[in-house]
Amino acid sequence: MYSFICDYSEGAHPRIMKALSDVSYEQNSGYGNDTHCSKAANLIKKAISREDVDVHFMPMGTITNVTTIASSLRPYEAVLTAKTGHIEVHETGAIEATGHKIISLPQTDGKLMPEVVEECVASFEDEHTSIRKMIYISFPTESGTLYSLKELKALRAICDKNDMYLYVDGARMGNGIMAEGNDVTLKNLSQLADAFYIGATKNGALMGEALVLVNDKLKPNFRFMLKRLGGMTAKGFVLGVQFEELFKDGLYLELADHANKMAQKLAKGIKELGYGFLSFSPTNQIFPIFSNKIIEELQKNYDFYVWEPSDKDHSVVRFVCSWATEEKEVDKLLEIIKGFSKA
Repeated sequence: MYSFICDYSEGAHPRIMKALSDVSYEQNSGYGNDTHCSKAANLIKKAISREDVDVHFMPMGTITNVTTIASSLRPYEAVLTAKTGHIEVHETGAIEATGHKIISLPQTDGKLMPEVVEECVASFEDEHTSIRKMIYISFPTESGTLYSLKELKALRAICDKNDMYLYVDGARMGNGIMAEGNDVTLKNLSQLADAFYIGATKNGALMGEALVLVNDKLKPNFRFMLKRLGGMTAKGFVLGVQFEELFKDGLYLELADHANKMAQKLAKGIKELGYGFLSFSPTNQIFPIFSNKIIEELQKNYDFYVWEPSDKDHSVVRFVCSWATEEKEVDKLLEIIKGFSKA
């Protein structure tokens, strides 16, 4: 049984494991106050071309989202997201548990469009209505699609006009940056977002996300909320070591590029066999449509998500490739699909 179900099925890249092994007997300060976190933060600042940001390392995406949103918003302020947004559909009410309303909005290819946001902002009335204070998006989206630089600038303009924050979930940030056709850079994000995070759990690390706080209003007392919500890691240096290794010579983007290339080879082969897709994803997630009979046969040898029904006889599936996906496994899967097509 081979898995295309997610990009965190494997452990960690060998260089990450070696780096962690090398510090096994090294003594470090706790809670992120160590030299490895400091060096990793400086490498990230160099990568985004900004020194005036705060970088916080956290173990996973949900606690990063919860802590960032909870520390940024007052209890009567709301966060806007696409109805397919991760905080809306895959975080078990974690944002609401901290007392913040999520306003779920219609999406286009997984994206939150500026005109939809403007309509929502215009619907605010008075103290009987939650203040629209933050726009939450993912880059890439849950559908593997990308915001263009133009679209991000339009969202930024809405935030500037309405005193709102723009927060970018970057669980698969590397895959978005390295995707073919992408015109958004880490530097762009540091100029347009009030806060964003660079995900490593899904890109070669054992675990870890690096939150970048850009807006000075979001920086004071952030660590208090981080501790209060359980995201402050005692062995914070374990996270710092991994980001230090990922960013010292481009390994982070190299791993994301490999995952993308494997997924795109798979997508190209499936398309050439005549199958359709839910949406065009240039990243490491692809969403082909197969008959339910083919899906049942594939499930005998592969793990993957059955994403949603397409019609009564067909469904959308999700295949995800990772930093560790071998090309021979992609070729093998394509041969099996090709055999079904011939049959």
